[in-house]
Amino acid sequence: MKRSTAVPVAAALSVLALTLTSCAGSTDANGAPAEGDFVSGGTFVTAVNDDPGDLNPMKAISPDTWGVVSLAYESLISVTPDGEFEPWLAESWEETGTEVVFTLKDGITCADGSEFTAQTVADNLNYNADPANATFSYGSVIDENVSAVADGSTVTVTSTVNSPFLAVNAGTILMVCDAGLADPTALSDTTDGTGLFGLSDVKPGDTYTFTKRDDYTWGPDDVTSETEGLPDTIEARVVTDESTAANLLVSGEINAATISGADRARLDAAGLTHVGVRNPVGMMLFNEKEGRPFADPLVREALSISIDRDEVGTVIADGEGLDPVSLITKTPLLCVADGPKWEMPDTDVDRAGELLDEAGWMLESDGLRYKDGEPLTVKFVYNAPTSTHAPAAELVKETWDALGVTTELAANDAAAWSEQLWSTFDWDTGWIQVAPGGPLVLSTFFNGAMPTDGGLNFMWVDNPEYSALVDEASSASPEDTCGIWQDAEAELMDRFDVFPVTDNILPTYQSGAVFDQPNYIQPTSIRMLG
Repeated sequence: MKRSTAVPVAAALSVLALTLTSCAGSTDANGAPAEGDFVSGGTFVTAVNDDPGDLNPMKAISPDTWGVVSLAYESLISVTPDGEFEPWLAESWEETGTEVVFTLKDGITCADGSEFTAQTVADNLNYNADPANATFSYGSVIDENVSAVADGSTVTVTSTVNSPFLAVNAGTILMVCDAGLADPTALSDTTDGTGLFGLSDVKPGDTYTFTKRDDYTWGPDDVTSETEGLPDTIEARVVTDESTAANLLVSGEINAATISGADRARLDAAGLTHVGVRNPVGMMLFNEKEGRPFADPLVREALSISIDRDEVGTVIADGEGLDPVSLITKTPLLCVADGPKWEMPDTDVDRAGELLDEAGWMLESDGLRYKDGEPLTVKFVYNAPTSTHAPAAELVKETWDALGVTTELAANDAAAWSEQLWSTFDWDTGWIQVAPGGPLVLSTFFNGAMPTDGGLNFMWVDNPEYSALVDEASSASPEDTCGIWQDAEAELMDRFDVFPVTDNILPTYQSGAVFDQPNYIQPTSIRMLG
């Protein structure tokens, strides 16, 4: 079996989710219990920050939706927390740059008892490849160049253009069963997948309950319905307040919740373990739309190198900052292994002032910088619910104000993010993150169409050197493509199209259970503790 690295659909997330939250990377468990500690049965309760809404996995938008639908749907290939690829619905696959042949495991059925066949797989892939269906996978991991044909237990996926990551791009799309494909609208409030757990009860805004099947035999690592330690049910409970979620973890009322703020200290003190995912918490993106200050690369460079990354990074990462190693932060961490071809620049406030002078923003007697009679005004946006965003933004404001910049801070809720980034374009920079699992998805943000043309390039980046490298990498062989993608990433950094101040680990705490979390909780990995 030949395996390669590629971008899973889950790594794409949604336009808005990628800019507001970041889940990524490796597992950091504080010790793993022995198998003898596992106790089968009971209910595993995981907290979600908001109601998931529409449960159609082909239209999923928010991270909360992905976290819920991932409990019921499966893919041909499983991605481990370390970015390795394992058989799931497919027992093996063979690939070239333009073709991959998947062989399905025997005996797979859907939660409703119907047979899951190679034809079902082909129908899923062809549905996602059709632009008329506007699925979330379309344009990021699959498009009209890809088609699939079934023959017995095999599915042959073909691309009319070279596609070095074809196997895992196709292999990590969540599979819907035949009834759901026939009527996708029915998937809004129910599930129709092959998962070990199927949706059995919905209380919108409160709980989503999934019940374990008794006929499941095809899980990763040979997991079946009889595997020791599995819960009988999974409950996804809406818990909007992080402190409340922490209280419920300590009391044992819930088994899993992502906690990023001050409540982490008492969870650690209580001895709770966690799995962690890399989070580009200090990533800064820039609005390069014509007429905005950061359309000028000199301004982007000046204000980036003026920031004291150690000071600001310590605050925004809550004292647990990590040096960025890639703009790719979600599993499967495609093209990250060899390290970046870029280095973060040194902080240099004097040089920043010189660059602003060069850009025509001159410092006047009132201590402000002007160009053509207009002050240099920057709107810095950040996520209101993220506790470290505001104090870190204040530190940036102090630095920029001292340079003569008029810095306006704006704390955004979800509605403001949507409006500013995708409608009014009234923002300049801030703590804004994209968190892809591979460079192809990254390129949809930095090389794709602008929002006015239906694209994801909400930064309005026009980087010809990067675009040329994207084209070269897209047509390269699997052996050569990652090196070229890394050159492309370095081009974004060199031009200051992005400035990652620091990363941190975003932990999901465990209470009374353990599990893996490649990007979302892997249901077949849940083990209840005695």
